[in-house]
Amino acid sequence: MNNNLIQLHQEFPTIQVTISLKDLLEANSILVQQVKDDLQQQLADEKAEVYYSREKAMEIFDVSSTTLWRWEKKGYLTPIMVGGYRRYRKSDINKILEGGQQ
Repeated sequence: MNNNLIQLHQEFPTIQVTISLKDLLEANSILVQQVKDDLQQQLADEKAEVYYSREKAMEIFDVSSTTLWRWEKKGYLTPIMVGGYRRYRKSDINKILEGGQQ
């Protein structure tokens, strides 16, 4: 529907449309709900945990695998095992990048 309105505006830029107050309020309500849903989805996506491979963690920190191994032994950055592979939580990495410890 929005594309049709945009196309109509492009073809007839001076066209005037009359809309009832009821329809305007309903359209506004639908728009507000869509924006609200989009924002809630964005927040949910940001909260979803992401797990990085060892290589990606090395790239993010610009360190060697030996450094990651030392950090694991010191408890500075603790990986989790997923299918036999070490994975690093994005949230843990972000905490370290922000100046704290995981």
